[in-house]
Formats: sequence, C-alpha cells, structure tokens
Amino acid sequence: MTPQSRTRAFVPRAIVPRAIVLMGVAALLGSGAALVWRHTSPQIELATGTYLAPARALPDFSLIDQRGAPFGPRNFDGHWSLMFFGYTNCPDFCPTTLTTLAAMEKNLRTEGAARPQVVFISVDAQRDTPQQLAKYVPYFDPSFIGVTAADQPTIEALARKLGVAVALVPSAGGGYTVDHSGAIFVVDPAGKIAAILTGPFTQDTLLADFDRIVAAHG
Repeated sequence: MTPQSRTRAFVPRAIVPRAIVLMGVAALLGSGAALVWRHTSPQIELATGTYLAPARALPDFSLIDQRGAPFGPRNFDGHWSLMFFGYTNCPDFCPTTLTTLAAMEKNLRTEGAARPQVVFISVDAQRDTPQQLAKYVPYFDPSFIGVTAADQPTIEALARKLGVAVALVPSAGGGYTVDHSGAIFVVDPAGKIAAILTGPFTQDTLLADFDRIVAAHG
C-alpha cells in the first residue's frame, strides 16, 4: 500500500490516539521553539514572520545533500539562505512553497540581484534518498539544494532544535503519513538565523521581507 502524505501546520492528524500525537508535537514545539525564540526582540516589521535580534546560531548537524555530499552549518557560510523542512511526497504545501521560492529566485535573477540559496531539508529520510531529492528539487530550480539524512532520528533531532514539528504517523496497511510545520528560516552569511517566516507566502511578500532583512543586517 502506498503511504499517504500531507502537510499541516504544527498539528498532526490523529491516526494514532490524538492525545499522544498532540503531546508529542507539543514537546517538539516547546523544546525547539524555546531555543530559537528566547531572548529575541524584533527590530523590523515583516509581513510573513519575525526578525530575530540577535540572530541565533544554527545548531550543529551533519546531513547529506542530493549529490551524496556532506551538508552541515558551514554550507551556509558566505551567502544568504532560505531553508525549510518538507518532503517530496507532500501534496500541497511543499511544492507550492518551492514554486513560490523559484519565482522569487527568477525575479532576482532577472534583476541581476544577489539571490539566496534555497535549502530543502526532508523530514522523510526513509523515502527521500539523495537520488529522490536529485529528481525532485531541481525540477523547481536547478540551483535549489535538497538535503536528507541516513536515518529519521537525525532529521528529527535537528527539527526539534529548530522548533519544527515533525510527526510520522502509522496508517493502516503498514504505511505512514507525514505532518510537519512549515516555517522558512532565513540564514545570514555568518550561518545565523536572522528571521523565521511563517507565511502566508507569496513572491512579493517574500521578496519584500528578504530585502528588509538584508537591509537590517547592513
């Protein structure tokens, strides 16, 4: 049976007992979000999220990209990045967000402006191998980077540190569904999280917010 997949913001669908799922997601949000948001004070107003001041360093992690090469915090050094978590079987949020980011990149490319790198981190390590990401992510833009891990616990450990809710919920027939929250993390050239964007996302709002964030960093 082919596993069903979907994306919801923060709250997974109860296929296992609802109380257990909600308690698990609450724990994810409580530990990770506290790490990211604590002791921050917005300095600029954003249309789609919150500017972090001071910026927060990325946690240490070791993943693999769509070419099978190591990928970690140092891959963010020296340029702006837009990073978000998703999975290739996602029916709605992930392809819609990737399409919006691709339109933003095309706009910046046409204007000759500096473009942030887009990093798509899979929350479904079992199905999203480097080979699968290599077929999926470049479809939206050849410059996009797909990232996964050798195992699910590695992905979920990083997600917890960043306050990203991830739930793989068993379904009938031995499959599972995937739920995750959908924030975009704006990472500055020093490898620190400068803003967390929570949507709704459009090309215009993302462009405007990205310009504000870069300008605020000087």
